[in-house]
Amino acid sequence: MTLLDPATSSATTGSDRRPTSTRFTRVLGFLTLAGIGWLVLFGLFLSPNDATQRNRVRILYIHVPSAWLAYLAFGVTGLSSLAYLWKRTRSLEWDRIAGASAEVGVLFMGITLVSGSLWGKISWGTYWEWDSRLTTTAFLFITYVGYLAVRDLGGTHQQRARRSAVLAVLAMIEVPLVHFSVKWWRPLHQQESVAEGEMEGLMLFSLLLGIIAFTLLYVWLVMHRQRVLALNDLVDDRGLDVALADRRKEAEG
Repeated sequence: MTLLDPATSSATTGSDRRPTSTRFTRVLGFLTLAGIGWLVLFGLFLSPNDATQRNRVRILYIHVPSAWLAYLAFGVTGLSSLAYLWKRTRSLEWDRIAGASAEVGVLFMGITLVSGSLWGKISWGTYWEWDSRLTTTAFLFITYVGYLAVRDLGGTHQQRARRSAVLAVLAMIEVPLVHFSVKWWRPLHQQESVAEGEMEGLMLFSLLLGIIAFTLLYVWLVMHRQRVLALNDLVDDRGLDVALADRRKEAEG
């Protein structure tokens, strides 16, 4: 009979039921759910109809926050990649933050494209038009899908981090191109209603509530996804049991 160390045995058999989350992430998750609940209430029921678009304007409360959060996510990816490339801060933590933020950014950009297509069908009679805003947004989405594919090409953690960081810095240039496309060209896509001062009252409040709720969701998702990426690296380096034990120690810290 082989005698096992109790700590090793519990990790291997799965009897260790300690959570790997922290109190902060649990509180943040609660706030995120509350924010989304308030957004549903105001966006669907309390916010008034638009004078021109009537009930169709409610897509705005999903479309605009998801677009802004995609910009934020890709910006964080680029800045974290720059931090990794700077020799004094060459830590894999920056690489994992960049990767996690890019994954969440692709999710939000996908929501942006889907909600925009639905809005386009209602407003223009078609799901898609090759105007400047839609085309550059689709290209940005494809670029970051490619970035995620590059991260999975294999090699050491450092090799992954270096090639991904270079691509992320270059891809970050596309974000202002997408944002200012409605000013530099003449697309079908309307100008920003908030910047033009066309929104006020409950409509503006509902939109800001959506941005806050989506921001909380973004932070919560990035924190958890970054920890999953750290666990994956630990599994590659030291095995699953050690990775889970280290994560539980961090959560109890």
